[in-house]
Amino acid sequence: MIDEVTLDVADLVAVVTLNRPTKLNAVTPAMSAALVEAVTWCDDSPDVRAIVVTGAGERAFCAGSDITELDKYATPWDFRNRTDYCDAIRAARTPTIAAVNGYALGGGLETALSCDIRIASDTASFGAPEITLGWIGGGGMTPLLAQAIGPSNTALMTMTGDRIDAQRALQWHLVSEVVPGADLLGRAREIAATIASRAPIAAETAKANLRAAYSMPVEQAIAYERDLQTICFATEDAAEGRAAFAARRPATFHRR
Repeated sequence: MIDEVTLDVADLVAVVTLNRPTKLNAVTPAMSAALVEAVTWCDDSPDVRAIVVTGAGERAFCAGSDITELDKYATPWDFRNRTDYCDAIRAARTPTIAAVNGYALGGGLETALSCDIRIASDTASFGAPEITLGWIGGGGMTPLLAQAIGPSNTALMTMTGDRIDAQRALQWHLVSEVVPGADLLGRAREIAATIASRAPIAAETAKANLRAAYSMPVEQAIAYERDLQTICFATEDAAEGRAAFAARRPATFHRR
């Protein structure tokens, strides 16, 4: 880990923070590698059942890649095969929540889109400004935006580069909630804590099932869901859930 990416874990919730506020938390190659390391560590840790991703300071969640670093790639092929932090976030089995404070631009928007749940402060704004610099997003911008907000709204954002504010993002279903900035991290932790209290295998399976719902034909996705349900039903946690229900007590899950 490096100072520009911090990781804090408490009560089964990890908070991964982009910590470069003077540069709007723009991501350098070193930060990208640290993000991959942090998310991978969380995924492998028995002490983490939910991950919150956020940015330090009030101005920005993440302004994307540090533009000054992009010309340091030796060839376009090296740029194509760079370590991509968004890939790591999407690949995580652990449920992820983006707590978006301030600007979420370019790779910052892709970071938020790569998370399972997105909430925003009332001062957040979202944009795909790559077109103003002569290129397009490459970390899942268009397919993930289209899933979230539809093709017309995606075209508006990616073809103009214009930003939308938090209320428009809520209206377009880009985020699930908008809260005052002072409440953002607390609300993200609250959601994460709720997820962490549930059966972890079931939570991870729900995440896999959601992804399948977007990538499979409907009948195949339903069959896959039924298979996943059967796998969950056979776990010790599911047996504990049934026993707790019968005894009218809280369930205690152990990821088994």
